[in-house]
Amino acid sequence: MGKISESNVSDSLREVRMALLDADVNFKVAKQFIEDVKEKAIGQKVIQSIHPGQQVIKIINDALVELLGSTHASLEIDPKPSSIMMVGLHGAGKTTSSGKLAKWLTKQGRKPMLVAADVYRPAAMDQLETLGKQLEIPTLVCRGEKDVLVIAQKAQSHAAEQGCDVLIYDTAGRLQIDEVLVEELVQLKNKISPQEILLVLDAATGQEAVNVASHFDEALSISGSILTKLDGDARGGAALSMKSVTQKPIKFAGAGEKLEDFEPFHPERMATRILGMGDVVSLVEKAAENVDIDEAKKLEEKMRKGEFTLDDFLDQLRQMKRMGPLESIVKMLPGGSDMIGGADLSKQEKEFRRMEAMICAMTPQERQRPQILNGRRRQRIANGSGVRVAELNNLLQRFGQMQKMMRKMGKMQKMMGKMGGKMAGKMANRLGGGLRLPR
Repeated sequence: MGKISESNVSDSLREVRMALLDADVNFKVAKQFIEDVKEKAIGQKVIQSIHPGQQVIKIINDALVELLGSTHASLEIDPKPSSIMMVGLHGAGKTTSSGKLAKWLTKQGRKPMLVAADVYRPAAMDQLETLGKQLEIPTLVCRGEKDVLVIAQKAQSHAAEQGCDVLIYDTAGRLQIDEVLVEELVQLKNKISPQEILLVLDAATGQEAVNVASHFDEALSISGSILTKLDGDARGGAALSMKSVTQKPIKFAGAGEKLEDFEPFHPERMATRILGMGDVVSLVEKAAENVDIDEAKKLEEKMRKGEFTLDDFLDQLRQMKRMGPLESIVKMLPGGSDMIGGADLSKQEKEFRRMEAMICAMTPQERQRPQILNGRRRQRIANGSGVRVAELNNLLQRFGQMQKMMRKMGKMQKMMGKMGGKMAGKMANRLGGGLRLPR
């Protein structure tokens, strides 16, 4: 059993330093992290059969998880009426995150109320009101009122009347932090005494994440943060920068525009993402949420029998859509970002949408029996879905090839099953003197 030496650790740390900088971790934070890991790694005993470089990567991953918070940090709110302040720069996603958090709290059995506390942007009020209606959650919007303390007073009275037990304040933001904004937020904090002050931070903030986080924390003493827009190109380096500077936990992550694209933050998953190792666990969870297991089994049986129809194909397209953008799904796979390269997967998504439109333009009978699609019917479907007949012909040709391939696979499985049964019987007779295998 050997030990990790400085020569063992250098190459691995060089690659990790590049991975951290590629993920937009603040360069000072990256430098300090590498130094801490190096100090921790050198001298450690290497487990037999494990290469020193592999053990260094494990040490790095464990250190990242520890720095990001080790475990999920839950919201610290009381059973009685509580207040949450959502703060952050303009464009970070505060309003959308307020709606997502309200939906998440509803699932936890709470009764939230949304409060429009951004008195400078009427569009933010409109957006919050729309989200409230969509979620069927009480929302307080005081158009024309410029004093956030008056709004806070009305919100507390309104919440008592509605029986709401969590008030979520969507506060104002700026393109950069200024004294007027900070003073207003401090006054609101003193007025409502929030249990949580959550900094909403765009995952693509990059190097600037340190300054943003430290300014808000110094002014308000934030209790945690929400990392948004993780469905884009950002690898989440802002998370490491923010946590390193404030020592406050990241509590939630937003990975899309839909209200469902919101989940508790998992440090171990973010660590693998920052290092460019994908996030298979989140991918499996997304699939579990959007794919009906019973339906999947029925579909598998139909595919085996060669009974796969255009209706089934349409269901598959829609399930894939519910899982989110194709690019974000591929990036959850280890090496997914490298696999994509500079490819524009939005073109593939457009093709999926066109396929869906073509199938939706068919009658139920045509979906079950595409062989009845003559020239006149094909022209009608093409006109109804806004495509050329050639595109429809291409879809039907590919679907026909898929059906043939499934039938062949089904026949092969049956044949293999029969052959396997006969061979197993002969083997049992030879080994067990006529012993029959149970069926």
